[in-house]
Amino acid sequence: MNNKPEKSVIDRSKIRLVERKEPSEHEKEGKWDLHLYVAGQNQKSVTAFKNLKHICEDQLKGKYHIQVIDLLKKPQLARENQILAIPTLVRKSPLPVRNIIGDLSNTERVLVGLQLLDESAIQRM
Repeated sequence: MNNKPEKSVIDRSKIRLVERKEPSEHEKEGKWDLHLYVAGQNQKSVTAFKNLKHICEDQLKGKYHIQVIDLLKKPQLARENQILAIPTLVRKSPLPVRNIIGDLSNTERVLVGLQLLDESAIQRM
C-alpha cells in the first residue's frame, strides 16, 4: 500500500503567459483606453455606447478613447479577450483592467466599476 500523495502534473503547453506590451499611444497620452464589446447595433449595444459616451464626457472630458468592437464581425475576439456577455466594457488602461457587463445605464455602478467613484460614496448618497 502506497501512502505517498500523487504528484500533480501541470501541462505546461496549456499555460499562457500574458506579457505587458509597450504602453499604447493612449496610455502615453494619459488617456483612458476603453473597449466596448457589442454584437451588432441592437438596442442594448446602442444604449451602452450612448451611456458610456455620456459618462466619459462628464467624468473624463478629453482624456479617453473608446474603441467599439463588434463581435459579430470579429467573433474570435470574444474568446481572446474572455468576453462572456455583451455588451461588455473593458477598461484597458489605466491598470488594473476592469470589466463591466450591461448597458451601463446605472451611472453610479459604472463609476464604481471604472474606479472613478468609491463605493462608500454611493452608500452615503
